[in-house]
Amino acid sequence: MIAPFFKYGLFGDNLGLVVAFAIGIGFGFFLERAGFGNARKLAAQFYFTDLRVFKVMFTAIVTAMLGVYYLAVFGVLDLSLVYLTPTFLLPQMAGGLILGMGFVVGGYCPGTACVGVATGRIDAMVLFLGIFAGIFGFGEIYPLVSTFYASTPMGQLTLPQVTGLPYGVIVFAVVLMALGGFAGAEWVEKRMAARNVEA
Repeated sequence: MIAPFFKYGLFGDNLGLVVAFAIGIGFGFFLERAGFGNARKLAAQFYFTDLRVFKVMFTAIVTAMLGVYYLAVFGVLDLSLVYLTPTFLLPQMAGGLILGMGFVVGGYCPGTACVGVATGRIDAMVLFLGIFAGIFGFGEIYPLVSTFYASTPMGQLTLPQVTGLPYGVIVFAVVLMALGGFAGAEWVEKRMAARNVEA
């Protein structure tokens, strides 16, 4: 096993920050190239007229999943050393709903808002200010919600742990899900385009 590099001490904190910065710049570049710096294109997914967000992000998820899985299979990556965010079911569900509502109203998620800001979009800048206001506000009310914040702890969970199925089966199922999702997204887009033409 030679990865994850940071956990094996192949580079330190300073280089880790440089690597994270470079990956972040690259991620932002590809988000912009995919059109994710435009709130109109992002919001179009909620009207089922342009599902590129779904297709691009699902592609990224499947690509990363296959890469991690096969690196582990070939003995390059030690999965036990890959950090997983602990699950706190109810607070994370509440946070997801709040983030989702913000996405629908503002047209951006935090990552795409950064891309919009970097390309000079005023609506993204306004939403970015809202993100900072939300972070600050959460910090102020944290003592009031700290109990809920730490409620329903479930530890670090993976789908193989939850389902009892082997990693390979889960990977295969997610790939099938993605293929079905892509086909479904294409069908929905064509239906909506035809409906708009008729209207």
